[in-house]
Amino acid sequence: MSQWKYLILFFIFIFGFILKTLSDAGEFKTLDPHFSGDCLPIPGVVGAEDITFLKNGTALISSDDRRGSYLGKDIHGTIYSYKPGENGEGLIDLFPNIKNDFHPHGISVYEDQNGETFLAVVNHPSSGLFNFSGGHSIEIFHYDSDSLTHLRSFRDPLLVSPNDIVLINKDQFFVTNDHGSSSKLGQTLEKYLQLKNSNVLFYDGLNFDVAATGLGFANGINISSDGSILYVAETIGKRLSIFEVEKTTSNLKLTRSIDFNSGIDNIEIDHEGSLWIGSHPKIYTFSRHMKDSLVLSPSQVFRLSLDNSNYDIEEVYLNLGEELSGSTVAAVYNRRILIGSVFEGHFLDCKY
Repeated sequence: MSQWKYLILFFIFIFGFILKTLSDAGEFKTLDPHFSGDCLPIPGVVGAEDITFLKNGTALISSDDRRGSYLGKDIHGTIYSYKPGENGEGLIDLFPNIKNDFHPHGISVYEDQNGETFLAVVNHPSSGLFNFSGGHSIEIFHYDSDSLTHLRSFRDPLLVSPNDIVLINKDQFFVTNDHGSSSKLGQTLEKYLQLKNSNVLFYDGLNFDVAATGLGFANGINISSDGSILYVAETIGKRLSIFEVEKTTSNLKLTRSIDFNSGIDNIEIDHEGSLWIGSHPKIYTFSRHMKDSLVLSPSQVFRLSLDNSNYDIEEVYLNLGEELSGSTVAAVYNRRILIGSVFEGHFLDCKY
């Protein structure tokens, strides 16, 4: 009889664990779709996972057919430039001529005082987002008049599972590892057990080093205009971690974490210093969407306004997935929002 008692307690524990995991992932949320603007789908761009604006209002878009890569198709990703409001006519494929397989993920732009523009790209050669071989790289390009010139590549054992990147200048950057493990099993355990094993790396121009640890799926990353504050989105942690950057050493000091109760993703910053964040309100629904395009994953966009110790979070956009599934990024320029996703064959050009 005692064996049955322990067995029942075991199943109760497992059932409770599953319920808590689903609850933590937002699966029981009631969502109320809204947006006080109009969105136009721009087709022809598959997997617009990251989008960022140049100072002149041109957007650069990271695009990769991740489902195709997962199925073993020999499909290379690319970078697009896009001018909002031109209904797709302003879309230009900048496919860079590089020797490596090109499967772009997070991107970052640095524009120097001489008007030179540099683009950094997290690249997952051979198997796109599902690369567990440790062959990831960082690719640096020079951007000029809708063309990309490849400058250099970086590889390092510390690049375990790179996701997003932010350039400090043309030679230095921070990059997130969204997992601490490079194996498929290890990454699966981290996700479902909600382990905080991911980190942030810093490249000082010569070497990579670990800058921050103990993060719950470190995803999007960005930095304030003066370079003093670093923002890191923790998708499984459902929070934004804010670090003070020491100018002389680039060491990071955690100053605060802000809860979003959502799986926040990439971070873009507007001209007023507000953060715009694409997010997954139902994380496991998004996981199902990764495997099956017929499963719609809600899309969400937050605007975070910061004023010293005060902050305000506004949910600007929420859709159940009919308009766009699995939003990852919201880039803003002059009352236009470009919303991208991991797998969809289009992105949204929205007026607000």
